[in-house]
This record gives sequence, structure tokens and C-alpha cells, in this order.
Amino acid sequence: MEVGKVAGTADSTPLKFHVAVADGAYLQLDDVVTCTRDVPGVGKVVTSGIVTDVISRHEGASFGSDVFLIADGVMPAQVQEVAEVTTTRVDPELFVPPRPGSAAHRASGEVRDRALYFDQMDAKVPVGLGRDGQPVFLNLEFLDGTRGAHVSISGISGVATKTSFALFLLHSVFTSGALGGRQTNAKALIFSVKGEDLLFLDQPNSKLTDTHASVYSRLGLAAAPFASTGFFSPPAPGDLTGRPNVKGRTSGVNAFWWTLDEFCQRELMRYVFTDVEDEKNQYTMVVHQVAARLKADAVAAGNDGAVSIDGRHARTWPELIDIVCDKLTDDTNEVERRRWAGPVTGIGTINAFIRRLRSSERHLTPILRGDLPAAGNRQISTSNQQVTVVDLHALHDRAQRFVVGVVLAAETERKEAAGAGGLLFTMLDELNKYAPRDGSSPIKEVLLDIAERGRSLGIILIGAQQTASEVERRIVSNSSIKVVGRLDPAEAGRPEYGFLPASQRGRATLAKPGTMFVSQPEIPVPLAVEFPFPAWATRLSEVVDPTFSNSASAGGGDAAAQPAAADPFSLLPDLDGDDGAIAEPGPDEPPF
Repeated sequence: MEVGKVAGTADSTPLKFHVAVADGAYLQLDDVVTCTRDVPGVGKVVTSGIVTDVISRHEGASFGSDVFLIADGVMPAQVQEVAEVTTTRVDPELFVPPRPGSAAHRASGEVRDRALYFDQMDAKVPVGLGRDGQPVFLNLEFLDGTRGAHVSISGISGVATKTSFALFLLHSVFTSGALGGRQTNAKALIFSVKGEDLLFLDQPNSKLTDTHASVYSRLGLAAAPFASTGFFSPPAPGDLTGRPNVKGRTSGVNAFWWTLDEFCQRELMRYVFTDVEDEKNQYTMVVHQVAARLKADAVAAGNDGAVSIDGRHARTWPELIDIVCDKLTDDTNEVERRRWAGPVTGIGTINAFIRRLRSSERHLTPILRGDLPAAGNRQISTSNQQVTVVDLHALHDRAQRFVVGVVLAAETERKEAAGAGGLLFTMLDELNKYAPRDGSSPIKEVLLDIAERGRSLGIILIGAQQTASEVERRIVSNSSIKVVGRLDPAEAGRPEYGFLPASQRGRATLAKPGTMFVSQPEIPVPLAVEFPFPAWATRLSEVVDPTFSNSASAGGGDAAAQPAAADPFSLLPDLDGDDGAIAEPGPDEPPF
């Protein structure tokens, strides 16, 4: 469909040109435009691009007040709209500028697919609908490690819907058929840090309408919850039966913890000191020395994970701390003290270590245990289900870092031993907390290892953060797929968002929930997409099955009585912690 002609009042280059919009036609941001030029000796050269800006002006007006004279018919002038088009593809690759006066067409069908390189994607993953209501795809090769890996998602908490998009991306990867035969060995590990919203991924969403379901159909996806899921939560405080600490869902959730014996034998002490400030202090030398001594001297005491060190038993984390502190401060046995603290460690450094270790007592006691009965399903593992959710919201920030560090390190070791035959998508929110730009920590080292060589192991990181400028540069730069939702204006001006054209940076500060700008290596311009309403429940009140709701309510406390939204079809689930409302579309907008 012809919408105008290449303008002659602005310079046309092979990378950017302008289109004067014809009367009765229009071009909007994100429209795909093509134009053709006959080149002697070559033939037709098709230049395709995306509209990145549109201006409308009176041609013939000189002053601001002239608009009133023109409106009254006193002064002659003509309204003209001009669209800026940023080139995405030149076919064949002869980089010549479009000629002024050449017809410009709005691309659709196969022409649109060629303009956006969809025709060259052997395995396509739907990520939503474009502004034209047609599907937008990611090239799986830049997601699964074949040619690139990792996803970085940025945006304001509660408005950018980062978690919602990450979950939809996983759903699309697992159900679109893009993985082919690798579908069986593809897993997802999700760390949930904000409420119990992700404990219902296996339940249909009662607020899903036929309109929402039709969007899934247009994307070639099933409007269904995640089929194979496993859920883990820390034990309830003060409960010696190993019951998970959840309120909204009381069935199908396993409690996780590490025994004191495992803590000692696996030398997990370094994950107790995971703050970046720890690495700046000398007591990190004591951390490694104590970890080595615990591994050498601690022996199992019984079948519940308790340990014994030189005849002293420890069944709880505070008891183990007492033993370690006594070893480090034993003035009556200088040889033993040096064995535990190091031969040249000063008393000031030892005291600093003890203070930091003591401060972990309250936070880590729920998950470091030697007083709970042995349970075979307490270890976090991705082996028995496709999607594994680790609920951390009830834990203190320090305990959350411990869990993330230990689990990621274990999964990395497991993948190294098993080889890259399968894929493990690891979804981690608040990435800036675990891998900040400055400083170092054991968790940051694990995440850097995943970012830099994870694709060779089959580990794909899906990291979400409010501010990409506060995340370690090497992690962001190693992410082939970059996604941006609603941004703070100050954050949008950071260099980390240089992949966004100026117009999209401005739009990102106004983007509504559900709208994301997706950048991938093959396409020079990020694509604006809107992803569909979740087909899975995001809270107990959205669960369809009344039996499930009733059984969960029996022990769910206040979580079972969450009020429903006034308009049950007007809210995009807020998985980022705030109220992120998305209004129903108008008559001229795609239905989301």
C-alpha cells in the first residue's frame, strides 16, 4: 500500500530517509516502510526501514500566529506530514540512498517479514504483537547460545512489567515449538523475590478472556499455564516438621534448606559473606580459612544434618556459629586458634569476621538446619520438572543472596558435568543487587561466569533490573537480547540505552504497562511489542479451580482473601511489586 513518496526536502542516506505522507494516508511510529530504486547494472534495490519519528507542519507559515490566519483561510498554506525512516534492511546489499519522489509503501505479509529479517530466522520465538497487530519474533539462535545468549530487561518497578514479560518469553520458548527436539531437556529456574505471585504458574487465570486468548492464537501459542512446574520455599520459622513458609498455596510446595553437614562439606561459608563490601575487608581471609577447617574437622552427627566438631554438637546455625567463634577466640590454645584464623591474622580482623558472622544468625537460621527430619525433596533441583520456582520473598536480603549464590553455583557445576546437551534458562530479578557495577562478591563471580561462558554450558541468564546502569557492564554487554519497558527519564539518558534511537528513548519514559522495546542483533532498530495477558494465575484470587482455592485457603491466612480488581479484565498482573494497570485497548488498537 503506497503511503507517500521519499521527500526531497531532507537528505536521504542509505541508513535514514524521510517520507512525505500522501493526503488520506498516515504513518505512525513503528510502521515498516519499503521503497524501491532501479540501479543501472544491478536492478531493483529495496530499502526497508521502521518509522522512528513523524512530524506535521504547515508549509508556507513563518510565524506561530500564522496558524490562525491559515485556519481562517486568509493565508494559503498546506499541511504536510513527514516520517523519518531508519533503515533495517537493503536487499540486495547495495547501500545507495532512496531517490526523492520514489513511492513508499507500508510493508505487510512477506514484505514485512523480509524487512525485519523474520524470513531468515530458522527458529522463531514470538514475543508479542507489533503496532500493526502482526507477530514480532526473536531469533532463537541469539537466545539459546547458538550465536548469542542472555536477556537483559530494564524498567521501572511495577510499571515496566519486567517479570510478566520474562515469564511470557519463557512460555513462548517452551510452547512455540522453536526448540524442536531440545524441548525435553530445556528447563527454567526462576527466583521469586516479590510475594507469592509465582507460586500459581501451573494454574489457569480466571481473568483470561476470549479476547486475550485470541492474541495467543495470533502468535501461534496456546493460552495455557505452565504444564510442568515445581515450587520451593524456605521452612516456616519455629516449625520442626519442615513445613514450607507459604500462605496462599499450601499444597505442591516443597520446603528447602541446607543441612549443617552440607554447609561444612561444600564450603558454603563464602556465600554467607556475599555483600560487595565484604570483599573490601581483610576478614575474607578468615572466611576461606574457617571454611577449610569446617570441611576438615566437622563430622556428621546423626541423620538430620547435625555436625560434631571436637566433641561439640551443633544442630542449629547459632550453635555452629558459637563453635566457630570459640575456636577463633580461644586464648588458651594458640595453636588451635591459628589453625582456624590463619597464622598471621590479627585480633582486629578476627573480631570483624565474628561480628559479621554473628549478624547472619537471625537471617540464615531458617535455611541452615540440623534439627529437621531428613527429606528427599528438600534440595532445589531442576531435574524433575521444566519450570522450577524458588520463592525467596520471606527471606532477608542476606539470606536471599545466600540461596541465589549456592543454587546458581550448584547448577553451573551440574551443567559442567552434564555438558551442554540441555538448556537452563535462569530468571533473576533485581540483578543490580546480585551483580552491582562496582565491587566483587561470590555471587557476582558466578553471574559473570554465566554471562561470559554460560552459552557454551547451555545456561541462559534472563536478568531483570530497574536500572541497567547499576549492573555489571560485562553482564549487560554479553546479553544478545535487550528489552526495555517504562524508564525513568534520568535513566533513559544513560549510555547503557544507546541501542535505543532518540525517539524510542523518549517513548520509553511514556510506555504503558505491557509495551516493551526489544533489541536483537539482526535488526538494527528495536521493535516495539505488546505481549498478551498472562494465561496463568498470578495470585490466589485468579485461580480457576475452586477446589485448589479452598485447599489453599485452609492454611492461607490473609492471602486467601485478596480483593479482586474492580474491572477483572483491566489489569496486567503486577509481578514487580506495585500497581501496574493496563487499560483495555481502544477501537483502533490491537486487543491486549
